[in-house]
Parts: sequence; C-alpha cells; structure tokens
Amino acid sequence: MPDITREEVAHLADLARIDLSDAELDHLAPQLAVILDSIASISEVAAEDVPPTSHPLPLTNVFREDVHRPGLTAEQALSGAPAVEEQRFAVPRILGEEG
Repeated sequence: MPDITREEVAHLADLARIDLSDAELDHLAPQLAVILDSIASISEVAAEDVPPTSHPLPLTNVFREDVHRPGLTAEQALSGAPAVEEQRFAVPRILGEEG
C-alpha cells in the first residue's frame, strides 16, 4: 500500500485551502493511502495493447442540418400578451423597486 504521511495530507489540504484538525489529518492519511492503492491496482490491470477510453462503446453524435425557418414578428409574438410595454411582455415586478 502506498504510504501517505500526515504531513503530505496537511500539504494537500493547504493547497486546497481546507482547514483540517489534527484528528482529521490522522484520519484521512490512511484513507488516502487506500485510494492510492486502489488506483495502483487498476493501473496494473491495464494492458498496453488496450487503448485508454472514456466509454466502452464508441459514441456518435447525431445532428440534423440547420434549416432556416421564418419566426414570429414582434407583433405576432406579443398579440396574445395581456400587457405589452415597449415591444416586450410586461410582467409584475417581483423584486424591490430598486433602479
């Protein structure tokens, strides 16, 4: 199992700007060692003839062609609005009366 010292955990916590107590440092050092050991065991299994992948099956994005379609005019879009102000939908204020 790779050993990680309490001082290394404290250094990592300092880099991450995490304030850890002495008890937390003592508790985390063995846990991080187990994580590093697990990563090492996975690295041992990987064969050199197997390329690294992010997914077991190849991914293919399916895109459709962009087709220009005419949209609504401002008048058409606002025709059913209960209140309009300066060619925009008028809605009640939900925040304070600032600015």
